[in-house]
Amino acid sequence: MNYIEVTIKADTQLQEILIAELENIDFESFEQDDENLKAFIKQDLFDENNLNIISNKYSLTYSKSIIKQQNWNELWESNFKPVTVGNFVAVRASFHKPMSNTKHEIVITPKMSFGTGHHATTFMMMELMEQIDFKNKEVADFGTGTGVLAILAEKLGAITIWATDNDDWCIENAVENFKNNSTQNIDTQKVSSFNSNKKFNIILANINKHIILDNFQALSNSLLPNGILLLSGLLKTDETDILSKASALKLSHKLTKEKNGWLAIWLCKTIG
Repeated sequence: MNYIEVTIKADTQLQEILIAELENIDFESFEQDDENLKAFIKQDLFDENNLNIISNKYSLTYSKSIIKQQNWNELWESNFKPVTVGNFVAVRASFHKPMSNTKHEIVITPKMSFGTGHHATTFMMMELMEQIDFKNKEVADFGTGTGVLAILAEKLGAITIWATDNDDWCIENAVENFKNNSTQNIDTQKVSSFNSNKKFNIILANINKHIILDNFQALSNSLLPNGILLLSGLLKTDETDILSKASALKLSHKLTKEKNGWLAIWLCKTIG
């Protein structure tokens, strides 16, 4: 499985808008710096006409190249630096030295999967997770990517975690990361939508606005009374629509975090 890497010259504010646009045409991983956005998509999903529509819309230019599957780890090793969320958790790769200045440490081999802690959405999800009691809780991680949030949930005491994704490569990557972190309580499943007969105390969904809205009813239905729903993969402009839908589903809004134009939202299924 090869990937297309597209490099677009754009400032950081425009990059956030572009990521939302590119996610809608099947781009799935991104790297950002002050001047450029790199976006990655499976080669068989790449439609340059769709990309040109977006680039013309914002009067942008881009370059593209093919990344062969075997070169992906080499690319990440050259760019992947350890991430720390305060003294709460560190996320590193196996080729980094162990880190002892945080309560928890997670070792990730990212491959082509989303979720290393570098992106604001994953970072904020971990920040919110620090404030929540996971001990003996049933947890779902919808759109698990690398599995980093599922791994953290187990480290925080969750007794079962249902980790799902719609991509074979993500599932393979997550399972590898679960093994490397010696997890015991994570069940992994490929799904195209959130559909579970089980009920959960906590549901994590770090995906994007459209998938969240499409699955919002099912996510709400699967929450136990007083359950918690953490959402991210959202831009500031998404908040009104998300909170409107949450209100219609009788989910209460506890907190919104913001980082680099992205949001993470904490909702609760309050009973009574």
